[in-house]
Amino acid sequence: MDVMPKWADVVLIPLISLILAAILSTLVIIGIGEDPVAAVRMMVSGALGSTYGWGYTLYYATNFMFTGLAVSVAFHARLFNIGGEGQAMLGGLGVALACLYIPWPHWTLALVFAALAAALFGAAWAAIPAWLQARRGSHIVITTIMFNFIAAAFLNYVLVNLMRPQGSMDPATARFPEAVHLPTLHELLAPFGIAFSKAAPANVSLLVAVAACVLVWLLIWRTRLGYEIRAYGHSETGALYAGISPVRITMIAMLISGGLAGCMAINNVMGEAERLVLNATEGAGFIGIAVALMGRSHPFGVFLAAILFGFLYQGGAELALWTTIPRELIVVIQALVILFTGALDNMVRMPLERLFLALGRNRRGTAPAAPLPARTHPPSVMPKDGREEP
Repeated sequence: MDVMPKWADVVLIPLISLILAAILSTLVIIGIGEDPVAAVRMMVSGALGSTYGWGYTLYYATNFMFTGLAVSVAFHARLFNIGGEGQAMLGGLGVALACLYIPWPHWTLALVFAALAAALFGAAWAAIPAWLQARRGSHIVITTIMFNFIAAAFLNYVLVNLMRPQGSMDPATARFPEAVHLPTLHELLAPFGIAFSKAAPANVSLLVAVAACVLVWLLIWRTRLGYEIRAYGHSETGALYAGISPVRITMIAMLISGGLAGCMAINNVMGEAERLVLNATEGAGFIGIAVALMGRSHPFGVFLAAILFGFLYQGGAELALWTTIPRELIVVIQALVILFTGALDNMVRMPLERLFLALGRNRRGTAPAAPLPARTHPPSVMPKDGREEP
């Protein structure tokens, strides 16, 4: 039986970790001579105080939902996919190819096939480390990190030498045709009479990210494949005994993970930049690790954690713009969140487990004793000599 209730593991531990990270961040802000209360107010106002701020917060959150889900699926199979950055880069290449070289009549059709292309390219880039792990025993962490650099170099070559428009000095593709431009939240909400900032980059891919959260939940907890992924992640020996193939699960989990990371490109490449640029991912693949840790690898937790990190990104940009607090402080806060939710998880978990264990003992100690059953005559026992004894 679990010592700690499920809600405490999912909600209380991340909340306490976040509070500890906020306390240390406050001390850092005080240390550089700034007012932490004013800094928090500015972050909240800049990220949540207007539809413009909400637009950027949700734009960043959309990226983090995709990469957080990618890391979470791999986590369930006990695989640490740190290659989300490279997989998202290759996903952007798939989106660019689908949008530039196929004459789509409408953005809806283009979105479907661009998402499929992004998932395909991201999954293909994740397939190589997955095969090396499953067949050759190469550590997935090392290979996925290396493939991030290979993806960046490969994308640089493609943009500079193959897809850069004639006469352009910018390492980027041509702008996508207007028919494939995704509608922003302003355009989606205007028919309902809801005013939203025109300048905000949040777009329809936010709905795709939320749908991805639901689909991942259905996959992991409502399908046989999801059960096999979780079983393999909990115990490889037990999974082998149950007839689950480690090679198959490793490959499938990493393909799904890479596909989700690649799908991030429909937001930042197709939705916001409307062309493929060299550094389109902007570190979102690595932020997905923190999002997955904060969200306990559950799609709903990933959704909430992505909103939180979107808030930190947009709020941090406002701080850097209007105060002397450097933009790098947000990186420090993110690092503290990762530290407490990942490496120092037991520092919060173990005291809470002892607390809930003590509370459980107190409840059992003060509960009224159960009545003893009525005494009945014991059954006869036949000893070895054949004589019956009471």
